[in-house]
Amino acid sequence: MGGELGSTLIMLVLMFALVYFMMIRPQQKRMKQMKAMHDSLQRGDEIVTVGGIHGTIDALEDTVVHVRVAHDVVMKFERQAIGSVVNKNV
Repeated sequence: MGGELGSTLIMLVLMFALVYFMMIRPQQKRMKQMKAMHDSLQRGDEIVTVGGIHGTIDALEDTVVHVRVAHDVVMKFERQAIGSVVNKNV
């Protein structure tokens, strides 16, 4: 009876470790990368929002990014809405 309990406990620990390394850890890594990208945004960076809108950063505030999408069109987005930086302004 003690052997069954021990093997069940070992299986549960192994399953938790598998879930952690296959799902939780990669998600945490992606979240850190996204936060670093959001923190490093600069005026002039070409970006794509999570909704697929392409534009260039015109101004930055604490939580809001002003994105120029056309000649006279500037839209406001939350920093979290920026999906990727296409061309980093050097």
